[in-house]
Amino acid sequence: MKNERKNFIGHLAAWINWKRFLFSALMVFILTSILFPFYWMVSSSFKTKAEIGGRHPVYIPGALRLDAFRELFDPANPSFQNFGRNILNTLKVSVPTAIIAVILAVLGAYAIARLKFKGKNFLLNSILIVYLFPGVLLIIPLFAMLAQIGDKLGFNVQDNLVVLIFTYLAQTLPVALYMLTNYFRTIPDEIEQAAMVDGCTRLGVIWRITLPLSVPALVSVTIYTFMIAWNEFLYALVFLNDRMMFTMPIKINTIFNDPSPRPNVVMAASTIMTVPIILLFLALERYLTEGLTAGGVKG
Repeated sequence: MKNERKNFIGHLAAWINWKRFLFSALMVFILTSILFPFYWMVSSSFKTKAEIGGRHPVYIPGALRLDAFRELFDPANPSFQNFGRNILNTLKVSVPTAIIAVILAVLGAYAIARLKFKGKNFLLNSILIVYLFPGVLLIIPLFAMLAQIGDKLGFNVQDNLVVLIFTYLAQTLPVALYMLTNYFRTIPDEIEQAAMVDGCTRLGVIWRITLPLSVPALVSVTIYTFMIAWNEFLYALVFLNDRMMFTMPIKINTIFNDPSPRPNVVMAASTIMTVPIILLFLALERYLTEGLTAGGVKG
């Protein structure tokens, strides 16, 4: 046993050097910086107020208390938050946003990547420039425009999830269009031309050839647009006033600003909001990696 230990220590001493030591220390620091806040959020959802607000930090909760989760979901709780409705509202906004953004981006990106018309590069760059503007600069003219349209068509822009979906498209569609355009350019045009020679229409080529070859990019864009809508706060704060219509970010902000602070409830709601995105990312990591990198080089 001593010889095995000596051999292990000897191999470790032979392998380690200053370059590897610094690199390993840097990786440990980066991983700790990334993972520790997530651990603190999850563990704090099981802590009491005294454990969270104490003078000395409590890294491990004394017990796995579910009081914060009961307040979010148990109607019998005196401080019931009805967080399930907020989850449903978020899904009602984020899922259609992702689907519509991908459908529109596929048609627009294919036109830019394959069809020849004047100013298409300028059009693509102009769309990307729109995405570079902060959302706070676009929200006032967007709200005014939608309010005028609502007055003419007879609908209210406040507390309207359909209108909120439209505002999210203004944020998600430009980047979705840009990502898919670069990916479509990597698909050999000869494959599509051969299908059209065989009698396939342009829409048939998109459905039968382009889309099956673009699954990684489509998954990447879908998840990316879904995450934007899932986490969006500013537009939802402006367009939603009814508490029953709040999405999760707005509800968490409401709980956080409550006169009686309950940080464990805020952490529990944040955990519920974060975990599905992490699981979705881990489940589709392979497609995300392929989709985000394949469009970077044309070939």
